Amino acid sequence: MAKRPGAAALAGGALLALLCPGLATAQDGETFPREVSGGFASWATAEAELTDHGVSVDVTEPAVRGSGDRAWFPATGGGTDPETGDAEVELAGTARLTGSVASAQPLTLGGLRLELRGGEGALFARTAVDGEARELALADVATDDASPAVRTGGVTWTGLRASLTDDGARLLSRWSGQRFTAGDGLGRLEVTVGTGSGDAPELPDPPAETPQPSPSATAPEKRQTAPRRQSGPSAAVAHAGLVAGGEQEVSGAGFEPGEVVLVAIDEDTRYQAVADEEGRISRAFPVYATAAEGAHSVELYTVSGERGAVTRFEVRASD
Repeated sequence: MAKRPGAAALAGGALLALLCPGLATAQDGETFPREVSGGFASWATAEAELTDHGVSVDVTEPAVRGSGDRAWFPATGGGTDPETGDAEVELAGTARLTGSVASAQPLTLGGLRLELRGGEGALFARTAVDGEARELALADVATDDASPAVRTGGVTWTGLRASLTDDGARLLSRWSGQRFTAGDGLGRLEVTVGTGSGDAPELPDPPAETPQPSPSATAPEKRQTAPRRQSGPSAAVAHAGLVAGGEQEVSGAGFEPGEVVLVAIDEDTRYQAVADEEGRISRAFPVYATAAEGAHSVELYTVSGERGAVTRFEVRASD
């Protein structure tokens, strides 16, 4: 894979503007068969050299910290080719690296962008060092020849290994005062994006905790409750039928505590929720005024796509 210049200086850009996710655009004008319509990337650092150097990773909204030194970043744009596994995914939120030296200021990494080409890839970030704002290739990303899992309306890459580039190693060494070298492990990435057609809403803020169900503004209906964990996940909706323009809510059970669960509406991945300590999730979502009458599906599934559950509801004509 041809690497871009690692530290392209951005003249005159303020750090706040530099870290704005909205500035992350396609760099080479390449077009993909499918556009990214939501999703997320997770970054796990438990076994990375960062931990050995006493570096911890925190995040700012809309990214969210999970359990096990894992952080989640919503996907806000980009494109993918499910057949080849090539992709460019723009991520919202910032990562804040904190070192073991109390006097050191956190290192803020924003404008995160993941590129995958021909089985190789790179993780790009925007940051500022000594007042200089710049974008750099922070880490090389290896797929280990694993093919993406292609689903109807979504694509998932798992087990992506991130290791520091020369520029990334120099950045962390300069910031922390410790010695980082190219090839040091930066952790593992997993990416799931939606590829639904049409206008998809932006992914909402991932909740740090599972929200409690809120009363519906529509007329009360008998709620379908999800059974306790059995052989696998289950899903249920609050309203078996409702008119377009209302609010629906899906609940799930049987997931692992702290597991991130994706929510797909009519096979279009739009939201995510974090399972509570009992493996349950709840997610409210709007039923748009343009929704067609008839049956609609809501699918809950895990990052790997190996476990999940589907439920359905009806959109009926207004009285």
